[in-house]
Amino acid sequence: METLRFVVYIDAPKDEVWSVMLDPNTYQEWTASFAEGSYYEGSWDEGETIRFLTPQRRGMLAVIAEKRPYEYISIKHVGIVKDGIEDTESPEVKAWAPAYENYTFVEENGVTELRVDVEVTPEEKNHAGRLWPRALARLKLICEES
Repeated sequence: METLRFVVYIDAPKDEVWSVMLDPNTYQEWTASFAEGSYYEGSWDEGETIRFLTPQRRGMLAVIAEKRPYEYISIKHVGIVKDGIEDTESPEVKAWAPAYENYTFVEENGVTELRVDVEVTPEEKNHAGRLWPRALARLKLICEES
């Protein structure tokens, strides 16, 4: 696994960036870069399970590993979802799980620096390197328009 870091500066307070990032409606907007119609089921509360899905009910199964509101959230990916069925035991999943996706929010003078650290397999590296900047640019736009 390799950790990729993406950074975006958003002209909005960190509590607004946090809220836009996690709100179910705006989540669908900024994550469309990964898959059109993306959504989540579950809770962003620490220790809770959350599923990140496409309209075809495919995606990732995760647990919120740590949550410090408006400062940090850590997502521990533990499996995949195919056709609505969770898989945490297959060799495909065991090859990479767990994998972390961490968000750090730092505000200075009303501008939020959002750092995203994502663990990826070598096969995912190029794909993630293309999609994350697009998604974060969309998040920035949504935050700055509101």
